[in-house]
Amino acid sequence: MKERRQIHLALIPDGNRRWGRLHNKPEWYGHYVGAKKMEKFIKWCLEHKEIKAVSIYALSTENLNRNQKELDELWNVYKKHLLKALKSKKFRDNKIRVNVVGDSAIWRSDVRQAAKALMKATHNYTRGAVNILLAYGSKFEIASAVKKVLKFGIKSVPFLEDALIKYLMVNKPVDLIVRTGGMQRLSNFLLYQSAYAEIYFSKTLWPDFSRKEFEKILNWYYNQERKLGK
Repeated sequence: MKERRQIHLALIPDGNRRWGRLHNKPEWYGHYVGAKKMEKFIKWCLEHKEIKAVSIYALSTENLNRNQKELDELWNVYKKHLLKALKSKKFRDNKIRVNVVGDSAIWRSDVRQAAKALMKATHNYTRGAVNILLAYGSKFEIASAVKKVLKFGIKSVPFLEDALIKYLMVNKPVDLIVRTGGMQRLSNFLLYQSAYAEIYFSKTLWPDFSRKEFEKILNWYYNQERKLGK
């Protein structure tokens, strides 16, 4: 195995609704099961010290077109687990900063409050970061960054690209993207940051994703020859 370099891991946890249907449950029930799996996933990542950042696609801008019942249950999931993270020792003990980003103007108010509280509590931690992308879309992110560049100018940075990166919601390049659920697409997720990322598509529905498969994917990644466009 090659030397384990530091990585920014990005996750598209797809398959919650299909899992619900397969188990004769409402589609939204799969999100509750998926959220519990996410807690385990973050724990697995924290046990790998070389993973310095994790970015999680929690809710896309396109997902906002789903039926109101599912959206209400999704907001309930986010509120519950953001507040749970606020009380958890794992981020504090590991000095992990949590960033919740996306179109915050359309977050439900109680979710917005929970997100702000969690970000404030972990703001000064620098050992690693967990980015939760909520009501997020890469096109929206890039357009918002361009608007800020036009508004504030680029006097403080030497190049336009540097200015754009400064205003992105996630400004570190992604090394590895994992998408579960069998679909082979990025779905408007961190398109700028993932220019040279390795991509692993898992057939496993997110609630069934296992520690064994997680380790398999990491081993696969570390054995890739990364050329980064060279």
